[in-house]
Amino acid sequence: MLPKLRTTATAIAATLSLGLTMPAPAHAWGEKEQNALAAITAAGIIGTLVYQNNKRRASGPINRAPSYYQPTYQQPTYQQPRYQEPARYQAPASSGLYATPAARAFNGLPAGERRLVQSRLAGWGYYHGGIDGAFGPQTYRAITAYAGDTAGTDQISTVAGAYDFYTQLIR
Repeated sequence: MLPKLRTTATAIAATLSLGLTMPAPAHAWGEKEQNALAAITAAGIIGTLVYQNNKRRASGPINRAPSYYQPTYQQPTYQQPRYQEPARYQAPASSGLYATPAARAFNGLPAGERRLVQSRLAGWGYYHGGIDGAFGPQTYRAITAYAGDTAGTDQISTVAGAYDFYTQLIR
């Protein structure tokens, strides 16, 4: 590595000394002549670098172990397919908001009456959702708030009481 570095440094020093000594008497030259001299100097430097690179490549490849390997063949094996019972859908256990007596009674009403219940509650300022006839958290909050303000929440604690509550609300 050291002889290559010394040769490269010598070539660069020779090119620079040639490029720096030639323009000394060229103060009277025009701009075109000075640009030509700069191009010759740059070409010399680039030529030296290319020559050194080619010389390094020609010195021979780096010894490496071959990267090719012989693949091995494995005979495929057949496995008898096994039947697996498909998973059945399990409905979630009845719990939470949708299992309340108020929800069961509300969902038992016809769609038009469910929308009428929501629109009446919205008109009185208890319901702020869409009038879609679907029982959800906003409908539940509105029903319990209205029941608490009027008849009491004990009335909607049973399915029969919730049906009576909705009937009174619609009429």
